[in-house]
Amino acid sequence: MASSLRKLLPVLLLALVAVLAAACGSDEEAKSVPAGAVALVGDQPIQKADLDRLLAQAKKNYEAQKQDFPEVGTPEYETLKSTLLKGLVQQSHWEQAGAKMGVTVSDKEVDTRLEALKQQYFKGDDEKFQAQLDKDGLTVEQIRDQLRARMLSDKIYKSVIDKVKVTDAEIKAYYDNHKAQYMQPESREVRHIVVKKKALADELYAKLKNGADFEALAKKYTEDTTSKPDGGKLTAYKGKTVAPFDKFVFAAKVGELSHPIKTEFGWHVIEVLSETKPAAAQSLAEAKNAISGTLLQEQQNAALKKWVRDAESSHDVTYAPGYAPAPTGTGAGTATG
Repeated sequence: MASSLRKLLPVLLLALVAVLAAACGSDEEAKSVPAGAVALVGDQPIQKADLDRLLAQAKKNYEAQKQDFPEVGTPEYETLKSTLLKGLVQQSHWEQAGAKMGVTVSDKEVDTRLEALKQQYFKGDDEKFQAQLDKDGLTVEQIRDQLRARMLSDKIYKSVIDKVKVTDAEIKAYYDNHKAQYMQPESREVRHIVVKKKALADELYAKLKNGADFEALAKKYTEDTTSKPDGGKLTAYKGKTVAPFDKFVFAAKVGELSHPIKTEFGWHVIEVLSETKPAAAQSLAEAKNAISGTLLQEQQNAALKKWVRDAESSHDVTYAPGYAPAPTGTGAGTATG
């Protein structure tokens, strides 16, 4: 649990930084950063105490992993400081942009999540929870702050992706432009039983040759959980099954029963149920669900990236002297927004 609590603090901020399409810049002459702050995001200050708290927690993480923490003033220390500050800046962007779209996290919601965390790791024991916080050098308020940030990002994510809808026209256009990938190879209906030991496969083969019920034996013995509910039945597509299985299926006659066949999954006994169905294109109706899922994922990702870009450009960022991030390419070190 110690590592779980520690991870709640810096990890979320680092993850948010990774989402950025470009680093936020600074315009130290545009606005004056208030005393005690290290940056100003729009009109919202980033307090030095918050950055110092994250640096102190990062040091504890290094110590817990038996790693040397960078010395103050070294390039490694400045990189860590800059990364954590970018995280705080990004969190501020998200809070302000989320509030504009009506997405907030209430104290009651944080209370509920905190109680769930206590229950999950400490079975509701407040004393054990507090003892772990003391050991990690954390406070309840620090945990609450990071729970709130995580819950806010989850809500924003849901709000953004819920607005994404894939139309039938988009699905058809995708299908028309990718028809080659919807070609189905030759196929046959078969049923099989796969077991780990050859002796059992031999026994099952003998029973089947003597008229035993294939479906009943498959439901009892097969290791294939996908076909098990259907008594071992499946559609085999040429070239899409392991070679020994594929070789028998597409060379056998209808009704033919294989001797036990060895593959990487075990020993198979296979019965061919149908003639070979020629290769054919999968219809739009058959492909629709898969295409819809693909397009939905793509469009959701695009919507999220756009939201992040809009959020990070919605406020100018001003850094206090000594806290502006080092230039990382064209546009770094300039005002955003």
